[in-house]
Amino acid sequence: MKILWLLVLAVLPATGMAQRFSRADSLRGTLNTNRSWWDVQHYDLTVEPEYETKSLQGHLQMVFRTVKSGSIMQIDLQTPLLLDSVIWHGRTLPAQRDEQAFLVSFPQAIEAGQVDTLSIIYHGVPREAVNPPWDGGWIWARDAKGRPWMSVACQGLGASVWYPCKDHQSDEPDLGATLTVVTPNELAGVANGRLIKKEEKNGKTAHTWRVTNKINSYNLVPYIGYYADWSDSYAGAKGKLDLSYYVLDYEIEKAKKQFAQVPSMLKCFEYWFGAYPFYSDGFKLVQSPHLGMEHQSAIAYGNKFMNGYLGSDLSGTGWGLKWDFIIIHESGHDWFGNSITTPDIADMWVHEGFTAYSETLYTECLFGKEAGSDYVTGTRRLIQHDKPVIGPYGVNTEGSGDMYYKGANLIHTLRQLFSSDDAFRQFLLDVNKRYFISQASSADIEKLFSVHLGRDLSRIFDQYLRTTQVPVLEYRLENNKLSYRWTNVLERFDLPVKVANTKTWLKPSQEWKKYKGAWRETELVIDPNFYIHVNRVE
Repeated sequence: MKILWLLVLAVLPATGMAQRFSRADSLRGTLNTNRSWWDVQHYDLTVEPEYETKSLQGHLQMVFRTVKSGSIMQIDLQTPLLLDSVIWHGRTLPAQRDEQAFLVSFPQAIEAGQVDTLSIIYHGVPREAVNPPWDGGWIWARDAKGRPWMSVACQGLGASVWYPCKDHQSDEPDLGATLTVVTPNELAGVANGRLIKKEEKNGKTAHTWRVTNKINSYNLVPYIGYYADWSDSYAGAKGKLDLSYYVLDYEIEKAKKQFAQVPSMLKCFEYWFGAYPFYSDGFKLVQSPHLGMEHQSAIAYGNKFMNGYLGSDLSGTGWGLKWDFIIIHESGHDWFGNSITTPDIADMWVHEGFTAYSETLYTECLFGKEAGSDYVTGTRRLIQHDKPVIGPYGVNTEGSGDMYYKGANLIHTLRQLFSSDDAFRQFLLDVNKRYFISQASSADIEKLFSVHLGRDLSRIFDQYLRTTQVPVLEYRLENNKLSYRWTNVLERFDLPVKVANTKTWLKPSQEWKKYKGAWRETELVIDPNFYIHVNRVE
């Protein structure tokens, strides 16, 4: 969740400079031979931060399954953290640093089809987040009373900024994860999933949390502070959903008032997307020392208990002040991002575009379809057209920040092609059923859109996702005769558009077409739900 950069970019010129990539980028972004032979099954991580020295020590037990034979394993761990030892069946394995990773050598190849365990001990001073969540790392903050308050924000930067792992979005631990947070007794340690154990010893408490579902490595995070908590439940699509809330002890009353938006959010999203994906792990909001992030079953909340985005409306329409942006947007990620995950972050528009559109659907749920349409079309003011929405593959690099609201407006445009709102809803339900807690690339989503609409949408997706060009519908009027064509588009771009306030559809091409019959209007107005530009020429 890096949406504030949209507001920053609005006042900055696009540089147009070509991006250069390093070996480190390829090591992070590619499933190379030292990564592809093994699949993570479970992370069991214990971490103990030391607030005064801004350091931590940790121990990871990683269960992995071999999908083919291999003898060298890439374990990602970013500097300046240090790897102390890697233990396998009681033997210490050699590990050589390579950029932001270690190459661990086994004494012999492990055959395919094995399930094995590796133990890793590490320590050091992790990279500190200066401006989280946009500048990632470990967060060493203080609350309003001057007391320690800690967490992590590492989307994009990677979970290996604070613990050793296979730091690639395509490999989530199939059997979930366990995170034990060791704190002084007076501090609470909160993490994803459910609290399964608390042990006090020598003035410290070990808080052990378990996630039973697959989880993105960057979503597994601790929160450490002077937390108060309360619980509730929601009667949802799969029965009782446990709701938990953790906020700083002096914020609990206003938090209870603000978090009352959660049930209406769940009702809306379960209607449009299907059941909340993580009933077994529950739903949790945790107040964080940064604005927010979609941490699965432990969403980071830092929106100061106000509606809008820190009190502002990103759409400029007023509708965005009717609800709390962080509650709605970050919760939407439980369906798109946490359940449905792209294998490569180049396709992150699938996470962010659909989640940005969840804001529209929530507005629609509360205030009607026109309000939702006003909201999403209002967000077009944030689109920068600086570079394509889809980024380069294999180098751990996202595309443009336009993945949020250009992505949402693409979805909204395609929604107009469905025969009804229910048909569009059936598409969203199918997406979430087909890719439930699994991987889906942009190509997968594009194909499913085409299947549901019964037509090839490839050139439309290429236009909006792989270029920065907004389609322009040119038209001219002469003696009550209308002619029209597409410009600023790829060859064979074939988006049909609807004339505003009518049942009339136009099917432009790059060649001039003539409207059959007389055109009685003084201009051509296209339904504003289509994200295009219209230009009259003489």
